[in-house]
Amino acid sequence: MTLVEKIKDIEKEIARTQVNKATMSHLCTLRAKLAKYRTELIAPPKAGSSEGTGFDVEKVGDARVALIGFPSVGKSTILSHFTGTASEAAAYEFTTLTCIPGIIHHKDCRIQLLDLPGIIEGASEGKGRGRQVIGVARSCDLILLVVDAGSGKADRQRELLEHELRVVGLRLNERPPNVYFKKKSSGPVSISSTCALESISESDVRQLLHE
Repeated sequence: MTLVEKIKDIEKEIARTQVNKATMSHLCTLRAKLAKYRTELIAPPKAGSSEGTGFDVEKVGDARVALIGFPSVGKSTILSHFTGTASEAAAYEFTTLTCIPGIIHHKDCRIQLLDLPGIIEGASEGKGRGRQVIGVARSCDLILLVVDAGSGKADRQRELLEHELRVVGLRLNERPPNVYFKKKSSGPVSISSTCALESISESDVRQLLHE
């Protein structure tokens, strides 16, 4: 069974499992496995593989911005216009096949702008070059979604892009959970909170950590 099939099976089981105290432990186990499989799915290719060629771009400047969008929506044109970097643009899909960096100079700041290949629906499952594109996006300080405003499908494109990114844990325009981990030299796991836990209990947290 492939990773994608395992992920789909777990998602189906989570969807049909009612949330209550009796099932919370089981749901925590499923979610922990789901997070593990998704991480493995978008993990960088193994050494010696040519799968990730062209995506290992050194991070430079004061900030890093990724252009994410479907094929032929204008990402390469944006990069060329704002940075002067030559990125091939054409009236057919998948013109850009690797990660192409450029630099925007704004006042005293240097912003690295990345033109990434267009992703397709199912990129979070490894389709197309989605695994490499999303892997680069995770290293960025800002993600710009690029859609085709003249196609009449801009809203739908944005929804699909946000879904593909959310599946792998990239939640746009949201504050990250206020969770802090401190490694102890000895002793069991201790959990403390500054507010009442409503959707999860301490035992559920321990179950997740155990997985």
